[in-house]
Amino acid sequence: MPAPLLVHARDGVPIRGFVRAAADPAPDRPVVIVNCATSVRCRYYERFADDLHARGADVVTWDYRGIGESKPASWRGFDASWTDWGALDFEAVLSHVIATFPGRPVDVVGHSFGGCAIGLAPSAHRVRRIVTVGAQFAYWRDYAPAHRWPMALKWHLAMPLLAALLGHVPAKRLGWMEDTPRGVALDWAVSWPRLEHRRSLRATGLPPTFAAVGADVLAIGLDDDPFGTEPALDRLLGYFTGSRRTHWRIAPKDIGVDAIGHFAFFHSRFQNTLWPVARTWLADGVLPPGTPGRVHAAT
Repeated sequence: MPAPLLVHARDGVPIRGFVRAAADPAPDRPVVIVNCATSVRCRYYERFADDLHARGADVVTWDYRGIGESKPASWRGFDASWTDWGALDFEAVLSHVIATFPGRPVDVVGHSFGGCAIGLAPSAHRVRRIVTVGAQFAYWRDYAPAHRWPMALKWHLAMPLLAALLGHVPAKRLGWMEDTPRGVALDWAVSWPRLEHRRSLRATGLPPTFAAVGADVLAIGLDDDPFGTEPALDRLLGYFTGSRRTHWRIAPKDIGVDAIGHFAFFHSRFQNTLWPVARTWLADGVLPPGTPGRVHAAT
């Protein structure tokens, strides 16, 4: 059973999650941190985390402030931004892991915004390897053409309006995702192609932490993911200038299924087809023999 995690961000906000740790680990046993997608709670990734743990890694799953285990008792007076989620919350979890598991390699799996959050953390240069899945920062022109306008209306018009009117987005009630802090919704909704133009980064600009990341990055894109298109993943990868970057594309037909989309990579039905791609990269920094799909770009 995973143990509860409680750390405090630099501004005092409690961040909660779970730790799967071996009782008597080898000194080189890796620790993998799983960063969630925007407003997806960490429990969504528990089967994936269980699999990594069973195959030789300790695993930390956790929730950003405002989400899941880290949700406030009341939305009154509470807010958070994408920058807070990366520079404060992920930084707190990463710093805790580095201190709690000294000398052990630290890897990160980032889903959607979770891949972007890595580059916002001051201690991200301590990460050894990274796997991202559908990781991007929601520039609307990068959405898949067939879905672009409906998605733009939902995420770039309806969502910020709800946030402005209610102080947060009651997304769970609408069947979208977890309820979402106002500042996160407004960061997401900005329709500019550069991350540093998002609302919470305008005053400070892009932090140097992205370029400081030296971890080998495997960015996995699914061809039927309307968020994680080739241009969207390339746009985020362009910020990790200090890393060896591999952008790998997988189509549903490559593994004999009809659909994968933005979320299903972490479903247990893909334990034997998709999960080995992430596991092998985290363990060895390479793609396993017979990896389904194709390389889109490697730098």
